[in-house]
Amino acid sequence: MNKTKIRLAIVDDHRIVIDGLKSLLHGHESFQVVVETDKPVEMLQHLRTTPVDILLTDIMMPVMNGAELARKTRQLYPQVKVLALSMSGQGNQVNQLVEDTEISGYVLKNIGKAELIRALEKIASGGVYFSEEVIREMQKAKSGQKEIEEINLTAREIEIIRLIEKEKSNKEIAESLFISERTVETHRKNIFRKTKTASLIGLVKFAYEHGLI
Repeated sequence: MNKTKIRLAIVDDHRIVIDGLKSLLHGHESFQVVVETDKPVEMLQHLRTTPVDILLTDIMMPVMNGAELARKTRQLYPQVKVLALSMSGQGNQVNQLVEDTEISGYVLKNIGKAELIRALEKIASGGVYFSEEVIREMQKAKSGQKEIEEINLTAREIEIIRLIEKEKSNKEIAESLFISERTVETHRKNIFRKTKTASLIGLVKFAYEHGLI
């Protein structure tokens, strides 16, 4: 009796990644790549006509990123499970992706064949799979978010931090937010006090470490 294969769809804007994934899975008795494309929008069209069990999608893609594709896939084709692929597993990004799209897994592109197979098998059986490095980043992000809450930065202060990171002057920040330069300066002082940083570099480092930017 022939074993029913798990049907896979792959989308990545780099053709070499698609070919690499297919090469890793070639000849495996449990999996069959039934759809492949380097255009996310086309993938949604394919899913309408081709039965798929698991969608492997890159996260950073032009026109439609992986998060949006995953979200639309889960909305339109809830039976399709989604495994996200990325060069980096930024904790806040992954946590947001899990909350917004209910993806079944997230792995880094540096994994080998054994881990890829393990991830697909676990997802196909109804489980979830996240690379260990991704899990560490997710936990770090949650810890950072808790610390941010304890520091009690306001939404406006976080907004200003993001503008500071973009090297905007007080005048430019004031114009962007429709507030006075004096108010911006007050916010800056409060931000440095709350984050216990004393320089722009220190503040930007704090913001990156806590997933604010």
